[in-house]
Amino acid sequence: MLTAGVDLAAETAGTALATVQWSSSAAVLRSLEKAVPDARIAAVAETAVSTGIDCAFGWPDEFVAFVAAHARGERIAGELAGMPWRRTLAYRETDRVTREVTGRWPLSVSTDRLGLTAMHCAALLEGIADRIGPVDRSGAGPVAEVYPGASLRLWGFDTRGYKTDAAVRAGLLARFGERMPWLDLGSFADLMVADDDAFDAVVAALVARAHALGLTPPPPAEHLDRARREGWIALPPRELAAIAPRPAP
Repeated sequence: MLTAGVDLAAETAGTALATVQWSSSAAVLRSLEKAVPDARIAAVAETAVSTGIDCAFGWPDEFVAFVAAHARGERIAGELAGMPWRRTLAYRETDRVTREVTGRWPLSVSTDRLGLTAMHCAALLEGIADRIGPVDRSGAGPVAEVYPGASLRLWGFDTRGYKTDAAVRAGLLARFGERMPWLDLGSFADLMVADDDAFDAVVAALVARAHALGLTPPPPAEHLDRARREGWIALPPRELAAIAPRPAP
């Protein structure tokens, strides 16, 4: 089994890609690349059993409807324009579910720092679709939206400062060795310590393993149609042993 993880940025320069090869006894980090173009990601997605991409796959339905109505010059009723209404524009259904599970809000794709990256993601998903067919944004196919920071917290790792402090990432890798002795990082450990995007790409590839094994909860039936437009974050199980290498049945 080959899984891939992408830490997507607004531009190629900040995008990282990792691939992990899984056998019955080990998980080997086969590649870890920076400044990865979309064509390279699409080619890897064609060969991977699952590809986890760290970026929102879509925008909230309410936000899309609001922008379209605003463009048409339609009036917004004043009593509806308060903060509770604005929050419906800011967060997707999967964001609300993720907050319930993890205790933290994901960044808002509508109002925070994800807009340009989400635009990049929309184009990337089209490029992947050209190779493997339409991408189901709900995660029903071989491509899934992932959230590395939340996944690390679900696994019991302390993520405070890991995005900005190389020493914290080095400490996390030491914990990886203790809790995931089957994970072989090869010569890429130094890059993971030096670069938080590379670090998150590897975590995304680990979450992709959970997705490939069918261990990431799908959207509830009542949210499935929405998830196919907005995207759905694939959250792994809390037990790391669930994704560990295992002999074939």
